[in-house]
Amino acid sequence: MTLEDFIEHAGKRLPLNTNEIYEFMDKMSDEARRITFQLNNGYHTQNEIRALLSALLGKKIPDSVRVFPPFYSDFGKNIQIGENVFINACCHFQDHGGITIGDGCQIGHNVVFATLNHGICPNDRKNTYPAPITLGKNVWIGSNATILQGVTIGDNAIIAAGAVVTKDVSENTIAGGVPAKRIKSIKPE
Repeated sequence: MTLEDFIEHAGKRLPLNTNEIYEFMDKMSDEARRITFQLNNGYHTQNEIRALLSALLGKKIPDSVRVFPPFYSDFGKNIQIGENVFINACCHFQDHGGITIGDGCQIGHNVVFATLNHGICPNDRKNTYPAPITLGKNVWIGSNATILQGVTIGDNAIIAAGAVVTKDVSENTIAGGVPAKRIKSIKPE
């Protein structure tokens, strides 16, 4: 299996449940852990951090991106990061299903992006199902929030600290709680 084959398969939201897929995921997880261990176990300048993240993602990330380690990813190759993004410490990116972070996003401490979910029925529970997470432009995710698979958060939205986002959030909206719900609208200037 190639990376392109895997990303195409995951993009169709098909189950990740064959030996070939498991072997590929193990290989990619080993590579991601190797890079994140290097990233997280010593001091690095922002240029060094961007270089390590570029190796993790398999593509150059913008020079305007700032990340405070530690940073965790168990796949790494299905993340897109826009310009002027800030990611604070201890964030977890489970990116098998794809994570897109738009320009100008701010990600707080300990945020989790989970693009996989297990089957609900007991005989399907061992299978995982991918779905992408997409953040529009200028989204602010508060500390300790969890964004679940298949969620799209619109431009300029704010996700309150500690929220668990299970459904899409419209642009110019503040959402919070467990599960997250609309709190109020934001008037763009």
